[in-house]
Amino acid sequence: MSQQKKIIISAAITGAIHTPSMSPYFPASPEEIARQAIDAANAGAAVVHIHARRMDGMPVGDFQTFRQILSEIKAKSNAVIGITTGGANGMSTEERFSVIEEFQPEMASANAGSMNFCYHKLAEGITNPKYDWELPYLSRTYDNVFKNTFKDIEYCLKTMNQCGTLPEYEVFDYGQLSNLAFFKREGVITQPIYLQFVPGVMGGFPMNSEAMLFLIDQAKKILGNEIQYSTVAGGRRMFRYATLMALQGGNVRVGMEDGLYIRPNGDLAPSNAAQVEKIKRILEDLDFEIADPNEARVMLHLKGKEKVCF
Repeated sequence: MSQQKKIIISAAITGAIHTPSMSPYFPASPEEIARQAIDAANAGAAVVHIHARRMDGMPVGDFQTFRQILSEIKAKSNAVIGITTGGANGMSTEERFSVIEEFQPEMASANAGSMNFCYHKLAEGITNPKYDWELPYLSRTYDNVFKNTFKDIEYCLKTMNQCGTLPEYEVFDYGQLSNLAFFKREGVITQPIYLQFVPGVMGGFPMNSEAMLFLIDQAKKILGNEIQYSTVAGGRRMFRYATLMALQGGNVRVGMEDGLYIRPNGDLAPSNAAQVEKIKRILEDLDFEIADPNEARVMLHLKGKEKVCF
């Protein structure tokens, strides 16, 4: 009997969707993002996924802010640090991808296609915004296209290949698997394939067990059985869908980018680390072993933290 592979826990610390008014525990400043990432790693996350925000919580892509966050995490943690190329709504393609060449991280998100990425309804839950930017930022996504053309994707992948950065393919819809298959046939995809399914976004495929099992099955048929994968599970269903991924041979992702809750009754998570602790406990109760950062580097074929530029 073959040994069960260990599970990689990723923690997506802050993202670019939630705003400071949604939770008093949300890491909104560079210092809070770095601190919560370090705490999440100490709690058992082998990978931390990082977006940058300025002091008032507004998502940004400038190098100075990113470097402050990344260097602090690297200095105080052995975790694999993944960087977003999704950026935030309103950023140009060039701005979103520029962080790869600048920092050359071990891994980074690579979006598998364009979509109507909409979350304007979140504005309805904020009656007294902490900052003026929050409501317009959320509301304008009703008219938002998250642009990732074939040209954009090719540029992103070639840049990552040159920098030794593993693409973490964000798959928002079924057809985006075919986009990746095209680049695999063309020889643009040269590194092992790691998929991050992103169900439940208004504009993408639905989040339910049947849909997730279908996506896993189709991904293997289209891209090969050797792929690795996990899922973003937005909102209050994070832990059940993360567990589903583990049961299906994948890895898991939690974090306050994806959901602000610790329980589906609406209890807010006090930190990213609390979410990591919960999913780690669930997995260990199901007799899974958890990968440490160095084991995750081997499993994902990463270049190592000494080869990044921060």
